[in-house]
This record gives sequence, C-alpha cells and structure tokens, in this order.
Amino acid sequence: MTQHALIMLAAGLGIPVLAALNARLGANIGSPAAAAFILFIVALSATCVVMVTTGTGALSRLPGQPWHLFLAGILVAFYVLSITYVAPHFGIGNAVFFVLLGQLISAALIDHFGLFGASQSPLTALRAGGIVVMAAGVALTQLAAR
Repeated sequence: MTQHALIMLAAGLGIPVLAALNARLGANIGSPAAAAFILFIVALSATCVVMVTTGTGALSRLPGQPWHLFLAGILVAFYVLSITYVAPHFGIGNAVFFVLLGQLISAALIDHFGLFGASQSPLTALRAGGIVVMAAGVALTQLAAR
C-alpha cells in the first residue's frame, strides 16, 4: 500500500470512532450541537498547530478563491451534527453504513463528471458493479450484526 492509501485507511478507521465518541459525548451532556461545537474547537486547535508548524503562507491566497469552495465547512458541520445526533438512536454501524453509501455515490459522480477540479474517471459498468459490490458488502456486515 502507498503512503496515501495508508493515510486514507487511517482516516476511514477514525470515522466510526469519531462518530461513537462524539455521539456518546452528545448523549452524556444532552446536546449533540454542544458536542459538535466542542469537537470543532478541538479540531480547530489541532489544525492550527499543524498549520503553524507547516507554514501559514497559503492563507494569503484565500481571498481569491471561489466562494463555493468554502461550502466544504458546511458539509463537515452537517456530517458531524448529523452523526452525533443520529448515531445514538440508529447505531454507529447503521449510521456509518449510510455515510459510506453516500460517499460511494458522491465519489462516483464527482469522478465521472470531474467535478470541483477532480480528475475525470468515467463511471463504466465495471466501476458501477464494483460500487454495487462494495455497497452490498457493507450492507451484509450490518445484516449479519442483527
């Protein structure tokens, strides 16, 4: 595996852990929104440390960027708020299953149309079949848990 693949594997391993930890915090304090807020404060602090140690020069290029690129922050907030609220009621596995399903669909569309500057990779029958197999595999893990 390449270094990039290992980094993304670690990120993927962290998503259910993030969901479980933040969902528990939200349930413990009685507010998914407050738990999400704390998560973002911790994340902002960690990101600031990384940015300061790697250089802050990129910040000067922010004003020239298209406004729609900043919508990613809203998507992150939506994800964190929704998983923190839904997971305690729906289960971590079920919540992450639907997140993964959404990611597969979205990634296929982004790659197929080359959206947001991504390299274009057409959705062939083979790729679509692979996505269906992946989705079925994830679904089987949830069905087997019942």
